[in-house]
Amino acid sequence: MSEADLSIGLFYGSTTCYTEMAAEKIQAQLNSLFDAPVVSLHNIKDVALKQAQQHDIIIFGISTWDFGELQEDWESNWEDVYQLDLNGKIVALFGLGDQLGYADWFQDALGMLYDAIEPTGCKIIGKWPNKGYEFAASKALTDDGRFFVGLSLDDENQYDVTDERIHAWSHQLLDELSG
Repeated sequence: MSEADLSIGLFYGSTTCYTEMAAEKIQAQLNSLFDAPVVSLHNIKDVALKQAQQHDIIIFGISTWDFGELQEDWESNWEDVYQLDLNGKIVALFGLGDQLGYADWFQDALGMLYDAIEPTGCKIIGKWPNKGYEFAASKALTDDGRFFVGLSLDDENQYDVTDERIHAWSHQLLDELSG
């Protein structure tokens, strides 16, 4: 697939705009790396999740609320996640959460989304090291516990490193797509 054909769909839900702002930063970073407008943003409040199937590469953004709950737009569309045909697609995930205020549920929604899409036959890229975080438990950890299943952001407590993490993760995605 050449860059001219490349289409990356970034689908997110956002209540307080933090996930939306992260999505916009990821879009800008990836478009800059590809030197082309290859990433399109889709708020799942306004766009059906089924539209993700139109893209070969999909990024899903989700936040964890309260005690390990889904963000409201994801919760409203949760059954649609199980209806997605992602076989042969490349998928990356990112999540937002509060590691100090909700240390026992940090990034749980990210883990729930991973568990829902992993069996669909897609290739999931963009796992993220869990170093530099302070939390007690997370459903978003890989089996070995060393990584999150996607980029993990905490704009509540670590806003100062969000841009750096997005920059590094975007480069990581590019490397994984190239390799």
